[in-house]
Amino acid sequence: MVDPIVPPFVPVAIAALLLPFLGRKAGHALGALASAAVVPYVWLTAEGQHLPAKLFGFDVVLYNVDGFSTLMGLIFGFIAAAAVIYSYYSDADSIQTAFALSYVAASLGAVFGGDWLSLVFFWELMAVTSTLLVWYYGGRAVRAGFRYALLHGVGGTLLLGAVVWHYVEVDSFLFSAAEAGMAGPVAPVLAAVGIGVNVGFIGLHAWLPDTYPRPHVAASVFLCVFTTKTGVYGMYRAFPEGNVAIAYMGGLMAVFGATFALFQNDMRRLLSYHIQSQVGYMVAGVGIGTALGQAGAMAHVFNHILYKGLLFMTAGVVVYRTGKESLKKLGGLGREMPITAVSFAVAALSIAGFPGFNGFVSKGIVISASHYEFVKGPLAVGDFYTLELLLLVGGVGTFLSFIKFGYYAFLHGEYDGSVADANRGQAVAMVGVAALCVFYGIVDGALFSILPFDVTSDAAVGHVYETYTVDHVVEGVALAVIGLVGFVLVKKPLSKVGRVPDVDSLYNPAALYGTRALVVGVTELYAAVDRTAVALAERSTAVAARPRAAITGATGEEPTTLRAGISTSIVLVALVAIGVLFVLVV
Repeated sequence: MVDPIVPPFVPVAIAALLLPFLGRKAGHALGALASAAVVPYVWLTAEGQHLPAKLFGFDVVLYNVDGFSTLMGLIFGFIAAAAVIYSYYSDADSIQTAFALSYVAASLGAVFGGDWLSLVFFWELMAVTSTLLVWYYGGRAVRAGFRYALLHGVGGTLLLGAVVWHYVEVDSFLFSAAEAGMAGPVAPVLAAVGIGVNVGFIGLHAWLPDTYPRPHVAASVFLCVFTTKTGVYGMYRAFPEGNVAIAYMGGLMAVFGATFALFQNDMRRLLSYHIQSQVGYMVAGVGIGTALGQAGAMAHVFNHILYKGLLFMTAGVVVYRTGKESLKKLGGLGREMPITAVSFAVAALSIAGFPGFNGFVSKGIVISASHYEFVKGPLAVGDFYTLELLLLVGGVGTFLSFIKFGYYAFLHGEYDGSVADANRGQAVAMVGVAALCVFYGIVDGALFSILPFDVTSDAAVGHVYETYTVDHVVEGVALAVIGLVGFVLVKKPLSKVGRVPDVDSLYNPAALYGTRALVVGVTELYAAVDRTAVALAERSTAVAARPRAAITGATGEEPTTLRAGISTSIVLVALVAIGVLFVLVV
């Protein structure tokens, strides 16, 4: 074991700073090595170690080592190294990869912070660096990046409000200052919504399918990993004892994301909706709040990063080789691109939770926790309860979506022309990740050994979990069969479905025109106040210059217009005061 010398984000951040100046090959090599070095460094640091520091004059912990942060560091370091290799062989330039590594560094800073102040500081850095990564590609990515930045800015502000409220309650930012997470009545609500943006709560999720299909294919591999999974980690820190509403939100996310994914033809947009769906399982595990549920959530974080990164790599290779994003313009690529097709098949079976692949293991833990350690809820079908049913329905939707993806991209029809398979570096990255998807699916004990709780011990969890029971295997195969039969039934109707609008179809125009109306309204009000003030000034000047004439008129009698003039002046003064007050408030 080693003592913590520097936080794990430091070498990655240094690599990000140096990368643009070292040349493309040397810079990417340094980035891959710096990211990979995080894995043994984190693994060899004993649990309980911490590195205290000062941030903005407050006590913080920049390197806090426990079972949760260690698991996050292990998988973040590995996938970042694989993504850098993939980036180099996918023609990403040095500046793009530098932005990506700065994003990785910020994510590592967030998950290893031992207090809310450092977590929210790196949380905001994540938003900034990921936005730069999106913007750098230009084109359609710029507008998507603006929307992404705006929504994450709102989420980060809410989380910051929660952190401040929490500090007022406990007089400390340290996690150890409050055993139950966010303290007080208001901070948990603000934290749930603020973190909910990052994890893709329904209604706050549209940035996912809007943003992730836009940038360079290598950038999407980074983006699909860090923001949402850091959000799950943050949700655990805010609600270490769970929350019923959050658990049900997770179940609904699993169904909602899988349903909308089924309607997509853009490959990366489909995969983005499935980020929301799969993160739903993690959020459900956190919401359940038991040791089994939390272990399942973190196991699914670990596995999801592997197979989702692999899915974006395979989709990226297809785009890289064909230049096409839509499944409607592809077909028959399995014969042209066997390495990519097999890698996709491994990732698809993993995300769907088929026996023998890593998703089957971690999904099973969360589903078991929802059955044995959570409230039954309002809906029960035999021995299946509400949250459990939602997670199972999400599983069927996942099979449907990836049968559709694989069928139209790799099996159906014949691609017009010859297409090269993944190049050597892309293949190395994909095959390496695919091998781990299979390894952790078969050797489930290797995954259990890095979880924060031992799910096989009745001393650690309320219900001991065993992966390969007859019931679990039958359940996994049954979901696959239902998904296959379902695809056969809906394939023709689905082919006729166009773009299905999401909530952003409502709030994007509402935000645009609402902001425009506010700006125009304030501008016009200011102009009206300005005209009124000028008129009042002119009248006052006239009275001051010729007071007697203004009072008596030519006949020496008080004109009837004088009283009207005085009344008008009073009204004008009142309007000016009200207008100025409104402008200041706005």
